Amino acid sequence: MTSEIPARPELGDIVVGVDGSPSARTAVLWAAAEADRRGRPLHLVHAADTDRRALFANAEMLQAVREAGRDLLIETASTVQERFPDLAVTRELSRQEPVAGLRAAAGHRGTIVVGNRGLGGFSTLMLGSVGLGVAARAETPVIVVRGDDDRPETGSVTAAVHGASDGGWLLVAAAEADARKAVLRLVSVWNMLTHVGHVASMLDDLDGIARQRVHEIGALADRVLDFYPRLVVKHHVETGTSTPGILVEASAHTDLLVMGREHRVLGAGPSLGRVAHVLLHHAHCPVEIVPPAFATRVEET
Repeated sequence: MTSEIPARPELGDIVVGVDGSPSARTAVLWAAAEADRRGRPLHLVHAADTDRRALFANAEMLQAVREAGRDLLIETASTVQERFPDLAVTRELSRQEPVAGLRAAAGHRGTIVVGNRGLGGFSTLMLGSVGLGVAARAETPVIVVRGDDDRPETGSVTAAVHGASDGGWLLVAAAEADARKAVLRLVSVWNMLTHVGHVASMLDDLDGIARQRVHEIGALADRVLDFYPRLVVKHHVETGTSTPGILVEASAHTDLLVMGREHRVLGAGPSLGRVAHVLLHHAHCPVEIVPPAFATRVEET
C-alpha cells in the first residue's frame, strides 16, 4: 500500500517589471522562461507612476508618459512572443509607483521578477531601489535576476537554510527545482563566531550545536522528499566565518538561489536582513526571496 503524497505548493503566475532598461529586458526574458517552465501566464507591468506625477505634471506630459509606457509594453510583449510563441502574455500600464504597482499586480500568489538595475540612480549601484523595495516589502516571492545572460545551466537550485523554521519557504525552492527537473541543494552555514560570547558554557558544546544543525537540515531534506519523492535532494552544512561570503560563492554553481526573508522591522516597514542584502547585490545567479507571510501560507496548504 503506497502512502499518499501531501499536496504540493503551486507556483503562481509571473509578474515582471518593465522599464526599458537593459537589466529589465534581461529580467523579462528570464521571467518568460520561468513562466514557460511553470506553465503559467507572464504578466508585464510598466509602472508609469502617473498618480504621483499628476501633482506636478500637466495633462500633455501625463499623456506622453502613458503612450510611451504602452509602446514599451507592446514592444516587450512582441519580443517575448517571438521567443515563446505559446506563452500567454498580458500587459498592464499601472498608475502607481513601481513597488506598489508590482505588489498589486502579483496579488497573493504571483511571483514578482525584477532586474538588478533600473533606469534611475547611479549606474555603479548593484541593485536599484525598486528591486530592494519589492524584495523587502512584497508578500509574495520576489526574484531579482542577476548573473551573466549566457551563463550555462548547472541543473541545480540552491536553498540557503538555517534550521527547522525554514520548512515553509523551502517547499517553494523544491517546487522551483521540480519545475526545472533539477537537483535541490540545501546549504546551511555553520558560523561558530555567532555563538561566541552568548553563554560561556556554550563553548563546551559547540560540536553538539553543529551536530544539531546537521540533524535539522537532514530533517528538512526528509520533509521535502515527503512532498517530492522523486526529487534529488542533497544537503550539507558549510563551516566558515562569513555566511554571506559562502552563499555568494555557492551562487556561482547554481541556477537559482532561494532563501526566506527574515521577520525584521526597521522604521515604518520591513527590511531585508544582512545576508539577503549582500546576496541581492553580489550573487552570481538569480536570487529568490520568499517572505514570511507567503511561507506560512505554503506551510498551511
